[in-house]
Amino acid sequence: MSAAGSVHLSRRGDVAVVELRREAKLNALSTHLEARLLDALRSEEVRTSRAVVITGGQRVFSAGADVGELREMTPEAIAEYYRTSGAVYEAFAALPQPTVAAIAGHCLGGGLELALAADIRVADPSASFALPEVGIGILPSSGGITRLVRCIGPARTRDLVLRGRRMPAAEAHTWGVLSEVCDPGRHVDRALEIGCGLAAQPPLAVSVAKQVIAAATDAPREASLLLEQLAYAALNRTA
Repeated sequence: MSAAGSVHLSRRGDVAVVELRREAKLNALSTHLEARLLDALRSEEVRTSRAVVITGGQRVFSAGADVGELREMTPEAIAEYYRTSGAVYEAFAALPQPTVAAIAGHCLGGGLELALAADIRVADPSASFALPEVGIGILPSSGGITRLVRCIGPARTRDLVLRGRRMPAAEAHTWGVLSEVCDPGRHVDRALEIGCGLAAQPPLAVSVAKQVIAAATDAPREASLLLEQLAYAALNRTA
């Protein structure tokens, strides 16, 4: 079971800390590890938290999906995968609380897709980012393209996805993939600082604002403005 990996859950006050633990495989996201992560996101520790920090530890975030496992699947099995353990990326993105990804080392493929599902991303200078799937005849399919286009635009997404090139932390910050690059070795501590700050905010306002921002990404201007106004009216005098 240790070779398959695990997910460690802890609490720092109102902040839930979710840590991927499959170091021998650079936290490669097998269906087993994805299922454990999905269990963690549904846990009491996460459900009752006011913010969530996700990390792969001090050395690596995740080297990506376990593609060898997925290669053996039929189209029917892949469709079932997206309904089961493969649903974890959308489950993470849909958490009502704000989320922070603390990233070091490899953040590739499915690992980058998981990080992109977080609201805020903080990285160690050692971090590197890539979506290399096209180079092995597939493509990112757990929200990577969809979220990256909305984050950095289609031209830069084409550069990363079609070429499969590695992007260092400094470039990822310049392009807007990262909120910040912190001092070496401090990515988890910095993510916790941000998480504690988020947890101290009025939780309903934070949750509704997060949902309005997500909806505004695709909504027409008029609909987005109306949504803001309705949300304001609903939140007024709740804090």
